[in-house]
Amino acid sequence: MSEKSNKEWLKTACILCHTNCGLAVQLDESGRHIARVKGDKEHPASKGYTCNKALQLDYYQNGRDRLTSPLRRRADGTFEEIDWDTAIREVAEKAVAVRDEFGGDKILYYGGGAQGNHLPGMYATGLRQALGIKYRSNALAQEKTGVAWVINRMLGTSFWHGDFETCEVAVFVGKNPWHSHGVQRARFVLRQIAKDEKRSMVVIDPKRTETAELADFHLQVKPGRDAWCLSALLGVLVQEDLVDHTFLAAHADGTQEALTLFENIDIEEYAKISGVDSDLIRAAARRIARAESMSLYEDLGVEMAPNSTLNSYLNGLLVLITGNFGKEGALNIPAPIVPLFSKTKERQGSDGDDMEIATSPVTGSRVLADLLPCNLIPDEILSDHPNRFRAMFVEASNPAHSLADSKRMREALSSLDLLVVTDVAMTETAQLADYVLPACSQFEKWEATFFNFEFPKNFYHLRRPLMDPLPGTLPESEIHARLLEAIGVFAPGELDELKDAAVNDRDQFLGAFFKAMGENPNIAAYPVHTLYRTLGQTLPNGAATAVGLWASAHLCAQKYPQSLARAGFAGKTKPAGDELFEAMLNNPSGVVFSVDEPEESFKRIEKPSGKVNLVIPEMVRELQVLSEDILPDETSDFPLVLEAGTRRANTAMTTIRDPQWLKSNDATALLVNPTDGAEMGLTDGGTATLKTKTGEWRVMVRLDNRMQSGHISLPNGLGLSYPDGQGVNQITGTPPNELTSTEDRDAFAGTPWHKFVPAQLLALSAG
Repeated sequence: MSEKSNKEWLKTACILCHTNCGLAVQLDESGRHIARVKGDKEHPASKGYTCNKALQLDYYQNGRDRLTSPLRRRADGTFEEIDWDTAIREVAEKAVAVRDEFGGDKILYYGGGAQGNHLPGMYATGLRQALGIKYRSNALAQEKTGVAWVINRMLGTSFWHGDFETCEVAVFVGKNPWHSHGVQRARFVLRQIAKDEKRSMVVIDPKRTETAELADFHLQVKPGRDAWCLSALLGVLVQEDLVDHTFLAAHADGTQEALTLFENIDIEEYAKISGVDSDLIRAAARRIARAESMSLYEDLGVEMAPNSTLNSYLNGLLVLITGNFGKEGALNIPAPIVPLFSKTKERQGSDGDDMEIATSPVTGSRVLADLLPCNLIPDEILSDHPNRFRAMFVEASNPAHSLADSKRMREALSSLDLLVVTDVAMTETAQLADYVLPACSQFEKWEATFFNFEFPKNFYHLRRPLMDPLPGTLPESEIHARLLEAIGVFAPGELDELKDAAVNDRDQFLGAFFKAMGENPNIAAYPVHTLYRTLGQTLPNGAATAVGLWASAHLCAQKYPQSLARAGFAGKTKPAGDELFEAMLNNPSGVVFSVDEPEESFKRIEKPSGKVNLVIPEMVRELQVLSEDILPDETSDFPLVLEAGTRRANTAMTTIRDPQWLKSNDATALLVNPTDGAEMGLTDGGTATLKTKTGEWRVMVRLDNRMQSGHISLPNGLGLSYPDGQGVNQITGTPPNELTSTEDRDAFAGTPWHKFVPAQLLALSAG
């Protein structure tokens, strides 16, 4: 690594949103700093595109709070550095002690990958197996579990994705791709749609976002009223008979019952409740109906707001009753290397209608997509219930900052018998840990882009390290392997035969591996660890961490042989899975691994009838009892609705902790409607106290006419504790979850209402 010229353009990916655009970077003379960044034109999806945020990646790579040694908490609360052998031994011993005394189901695993940091989750499965960990959670559980459950009930799979490159109408619900992306080459695609007279864009959003300003139809709903707006759209389609009867007759179950739900909706009343003019709703519905194709993207604006799961159901109906599935320019089901979600564990209920779903140990809350709702974690710890969580492993995540009600989350984490944090930096969660294990950065190890959603051509990007690991750090794969070995899962020499097979004949290793799985229950129980310690050690350029993808490539080839064959992986000279894995290793810009026609989407419906299901009884009931009594009124203690965390030009999650990258004070400001500001005595650039039922924070105010009255907005990715030049921790901006509540969550999925926080503003001074 150190021999590379600093002038060489090295291939990698951006890690600041889940689109993970391909990048080419140059290092400085030291080989430790990312000096120049540009889009990688050879990347099969982003094709040279990137936004301004990728230019700031060196702030992540070289933060002042990078970890370089395992840490152990002393009795007085301070930390001491310890060596890796001691750290691994003590963590393993203490985790096993919790398992043996209370049961492995009393240990919670939180993590499985951050943006672009996805291979650790693959290796964590072994640790969870060894300790008997039953429950896990991660950021998806406060965002996407409701929509994953809805899609699973409607299609039997867990994900679909729109084709915004070619669709005639693009619909964005609670989504601003201009900043949050999610669409490849987002700004280019948005501009293309906006300037094409034959195409249209529909945006449902309380704020006049950059995407809304490009839209033909901006349905500017009142915060939290999306369900009424979506229902009104569906009402227009049904009552004016604008549905695709041909599609529904051929491909849908429950059509008549689903359409009946909207036959008698009072469109004028629902439009009034939503805050959107009924004529605009009718015009948008008619435009969708007459389009040859429509793609829809819903995101956190509705998934972290009232009626979250119901909104996902209504969005699904909007797609399906207009026939916008399984065709070019519509929504399709891609072939993944690794599925994004596990399927929800459920079985038919005694009433034969609802499905009985697995629940959490203390509160009995639904566990969708095998992920414990994040908002429930404190309640599952701060209890005298015998099944409460006693220990927690946190990996590449920061729940003390990123989950609702940080104060209560800190209390819960501090009360655990054991908290182990694996991360690259001394995060707010790491500061509470009993043990902190330092990981390599994403640019110091082999990593992969997990969010591969594209259709008809899907891709995978296995990324090579740009530089050597920081001394004292290890990749998560090695940390997990050492923990398993310290726990004593494998006997000495148990893997020697497979090690020899991997070294002597890699082409024949597949047969030896599956033979060993059939003969040795240990190997069958820990296949990824087995691969890591055998085949992984033979891979070129230190790519052992990537070996988990060898198994994934073979499973993908078994499930989607024709898709891989169309992409050139037909298995003519060796198994198609081997061909694909070799291509991953040898293509630093990523590789197209599947090519499909839209008809493949119908084959991927995993419902018994082979058709989409339009009726979800639990959501039908939520629709029928939809209550408009959610918005605070002017006499309330908290008359405003706070959007606690939104993407802006200079914010991107909390992957970058160094506030120097912000470039502008406006990046930290609270956005307020100018009329509201005048009534409250606020000035542009002045300060105010922002209050909610869980806390208060002093904020800088920026008056912005893109905000509607009663709606205020904070940026995401801020409020982190970061050391200044003298090593003293300082907080820049507002930590949004000092102001959110675990109680305010979706009744069905448990996802938090981060985009709908009742709030109050009090002016302090002029700027």
